[in-house]
Amino acid sequence: MPLWQSSRPGSIYDYIRVASFSLGPDGRICQWSERAAEMLGIPARHAIGKDPIEAFVPRELRETGRRKVSEILDGREWTGLVPYRREPGGAADGLAEIYVMPSETEDGERAAVCLVVDVRALRGIETDLAASQAVFGQSPMGFTLFGTDLKLLRVNERFATTFGGPAAKYRGATPHDFLPRPEAERMTAALRRVLDTGEPVTEMQVVGLVPGQEEDRRRWSVSLYRLHGASGRPIGVAALASDVTGRRRAEREAANARRNLALLNEAGARIGNSLDLETTARTLLDVAVPQFCDLASVDLYQGLLSGDEAPPGMTDGSAELRRVAFASAVSDAPLATPTCCVPDDGPGPVAVGAVHRYPFNSPCAGALRTAQAQIIPGRESDDGPELGAVVHSTLAVPMVARDTVVGLVQFSRTKGSEPFGERDTALAVELAARAAVCIDNARLYRREHERALILQRSLLPPGDPEAAGLDIACRYLPGTTATEVGGDWFDVIELPGHRTALVVGDVMGRGLRAAVAMGELRTAVRTLALLDLEPAEVLSALDEIARGLGGTGEGRKPRTPRSRPGTTAPVPEQSHHGRTADLSEVYLATCVYAVYDPVTRRCTFANAGHLPPVLVEDGEDALLLDVPPGMPLGVGGEPFEEIEVDLPDGSLLALYTDGLVESRDHPLDEGLQAFRLALSDADRPLEDACDHVLSALDTSHGEDDIALLMARVHGLPKDAVGDWNLVSEPRSVSRARELAREQLTDWGLEALVDTTELLVSELVTNALRHGHGEIRLRLLLDRTLVCEVWDADLAQPRRRRARDTDEGGRGLQLVGLLSAGWGSRRTPRGKTVWFELALPDGESEPVDPTEALLSMF
Repeated sequence: MPLWQSSRPGSIYDYIRVASFSLGPDGRICQWSERAAEMLGIPARHAIGKDPIEAFVPRELRETGRRKVSEILDGREWTGLVPYRREPGGAADGLAEIYVMPSETEDGERAAVCLVVDVRALRGIETDLAASQAVFGQSPMGFTLFGTDLKLLRVNERFATTFGGPAAKYRGATPHDFLPRPEAERMTAALRRVLDTGEPVTEMQVVGLVPGQEEDRRRWSVSLYRLHGASGRPIGVAALASDVTGRRRAEREAANARRNLALLNEAGARIGNSLDLETTARTLLDVAVPQFCDLASVDLYQGLLSGDEAPPGMTDGSAELRRVAFASAVSDAPLATPTCCVPDDGPGPVAVGAVHRYPFNSPCAGALRTAQAQIIPGRESDDGPELGAVVHSTLAVPMVARDTVVGLVQFSRTKGSEPFGERDTALAVELAARAAVCIDNARLYRREHERALILQRSLLPPGDPEAAGLDIACRYLPGTTATEVGGDWFDVIELPGHRTALVVGDVMGRGLRAAVAMGELRTAVRTLALLDLEPAEVLSALDEIARGLGGTGEGRKPRTPRSRPGTTAPVPEQSHHGRTADLSEVYLATCVYAVYDPVTRRCTFANAGHLPPVLVEDGEDALLLDVPPGMPLGVGGEPFEEIEVDLPDGSLLALYTDGLVESRDHPLDEGLQAFRLALSDADRPLEDACDHVLSALDTSHGEDDIALLMARVHGLPKDAVGDWNLVSEPRSVSRARELAREQLTDWGLEALVDTTELLVSELVTNALRHGHGEIRLRLLLDRTLVCEVWDADLAQPRRRRARDTDEGGRGLQLVGLLSAGWGSRRTPRGKTVWFELALPDGESEPVDPTEALLSMF
């Protein structure tokens, strides 16, 4: 049964503040409540016993007021608005709504009980209720009220529309009735915390499903705050919920866009910093994994890597590819591709470096064929926890550079990551395109570098060069890949008379052009050396050639006229493009050219801006030879000088390029000093001496090519040289034959006596007939037999074909038939004509002079 109990403060009466008083039978106030005194501002002592009309009603309304009081005392109920004033005699400053109920005294007389409500307070409550109803009902956000028992007291229509059903359905419901269990428990805990502590919760994220749309996961942002009554006691918790699914999606897209921009920025900063194919491919994967995907691989066409421009099958995607890079954030194992993307050689993973191909109908081959990216769904597998079973989305993106597909990059995401979408595809295409251009640049560079390297290697002397009177050892160390191909070269050229030309040069610059220039200069040196010119003349001719090698593809640059001593060099003329010819477009090279004569043991040097040779005599310190440096080849305008240096037997001569003695860490002076110390300590076999020098110096800097040419001098022994002077008369022909026969017999070369006698007779006869002055005959024995005939005439012999009726003119033709080689060269006092015969090896038969003579008729 109901019990009497005290109500808590905060009821409706606290808000509307009802006051009361009573009228006696005489129409005067007989009782005055404290609430009336508080609301109307009139204490009881001023109100009791007074006529209410006289005390509170304005003068102009008193007549009406008395009439109403009479009616009330007659037993009629009345409700109405009555203006009142707080102070006697004042103007009306308030409006009260009065409820009058007739009553009786204990004597049965008519009286009245009056209830008074301030109209302003009442209208305020009505306005507040209307505003509250409008906000609650028309709010675009879900608006709910929870009681102190955490059950819903009221929800607005927006909330009901979101979760389905009428608003009345949710009265008395709990969060478990419209949210998934984990989210409902989070919501309940938050409500209890707000109710207990009074601290609000703002923008708590809650995830749920819309009724009837089980696939549509929605996200709401919920704010909670505690409600209080008029007395300040908690009466519940209000919740405002807004659907932020779209905003969350937009934030996620914005985050993805920021991530994509960051990836592109990182890709632009990192990809392409190397000209190495594998390094560029690995850098692409370092950028993509794990920021963009979980696994990735790069395949490049094997034919393109081998140097082919368009290998067969490239256009239809069936050509062989080589896997050059792989990266994974989930496993160190190679990428196990989906079934639709599996290579021909089976479903197993493709290792880095393996060559494979994709089936024609596979998506990977289709991406290569169409140059369009394709999204490949993953596969479900019960075979075990292989990596391919957890890959749920793969992007196969062709790598296109300059309208050519160079390879394929695959990006894969595992289960738990979002599958690839359109934005991801666009980003992947951009990453692949940037990497493709860099990889193609690296491929083109590698091709040019390999060609230049092949060209450079082909122009260096093959094997171990041989020279009369010299032991030769040489070393060539190319620079690193980053320094490109250099223009260093060296050469050992055999000259007539068992002399040897030693050459070391360095074309300024690197790359294919430097290698080509080096090849042209090396060929020119060989050609000029065979003309048997003096070293200074060789360098002068090389200088002219180097100056002619510069210029653009539209033609050679006009040469700058050389200035005479004491005059100013003219200003170079401008081409029709208006650009001045400068030295940057001319091939500049340094070179040192030396000719060693093993008979005289004398070496003649000429230098064109190169580092000086180093000579080490037995028991002495290494010495930099004082060879006039000269200007580099291609500058022009200055003559070259030459010096002669006697090289004693056992001495060591070293020619080299600047890469051996100079680097960023070691200045030239320090490098030359270290080189001299290493040579002074090189008293060992020549090959070991080369290795000792390279190990003692810093040769691993890779900044430039290194060329080293070392020669140990031993000369020709005196018993290997026959040298005679003949008078200019006919009997000298027979004397020459006799001397040759005796010398060859002493050397044990009887097999060459007949041929040598015949050819010596021809050369001495020509010297008597066409020359003048004393005749000199010299025989040299080394790896071959060389015969030289000297005379004082400058006219060079010329070989011609004699007619059948001619009695002469077949001498030089006979020399050409019987010798291994012949020629002539100028000397300071005439010319020298020579021929060379191979020494008997016991296997091949020498040419029969009789048959050679008969073959000319």
